[in-house]
Amino acid sequence: MNLSFAFFFNSILLGVGLAMDAFSVSLANGLNEPGMSRRKMCLVAGVFAGFQALMPMAGWLCVTLLVELFSAFEPFIPWIALILLCFIGGKMLLEGIRGGEAEEKPGVGLAALLVQGVATSIDALSVGFTIAHYRVLEALLCALIIAAVTFVICFAGLQIGKKAGTRLAGKAGTLGGAILIFIGIEIFVSSLL
Repeated sequence: MNLSFAFFFNSILLGVGLAMDAFSVSLANGLNEPGMSRRKMCLVAGVFAGFQALMPMAGWLCVTLLVELFSAFEPFIPWIALILLCFIGGKMLLEGIRGGEAEEKPGVGLAALLVQGVATSIDALSVGFTIAHYRVLEALLCALIIAAVTFVICFAGLQIGKKAGTRLAGKAGTLGGAILIFIGIEIFVSSLL
C-alpha cells in the first residue's frame, strides 16, 4: 500500500471538492430548521458523509468490475441530481411560500435526507475512475477520508445555516428551497460545460 503525503493530500482535496454540494444542502437544511439539535446535525452530516464515501467506492467497483455498464449510466448522473434536488427544493419553496406548515412539521425528514444524500453524492461515482488504480484498502481509506472531510464541512454548513435561519425566521424555508434548486441546476449546467 502506497500511503504517501500525496495520497492523503489528494484524498482530502477530493473530499473538499465533493463536499461542496452537500455543504450547500446542509446550509439550506440549517436555514430550514434553525432549532436543529446537535444530535440531528450529526445525523445529517453523517448521512452526507456516508453517501460521499459510498459513491466513490461504488464507482471504484464499477470501474474495476463493470466498466461498460457505468459508462452507459454516466450521462444520466446530472439529470438525476437535477430532478432530485429540484423536487426537494420545490417542496421546501412551496412550504415556505404557503407558510404555517413549517411550524407543524419542522425540518428535513429521513426520507428527504436520504434523497438529498444521493442527489449530492451521485456525481462522486465518477471519482471511482480517478481512484481506479488504487488497491481495495487504498480506495477504502480514500473513501473514509472523503467521508471525514464531508462530515466536518456539512456540520459547519448546518451551524452557519442555523445561525442565519434564526435571523431570517419565516423566509428560511423559501431560501433553503431556492438554494437546493440552484444546486441542482448548477450540477446539471456544469456537466454540460
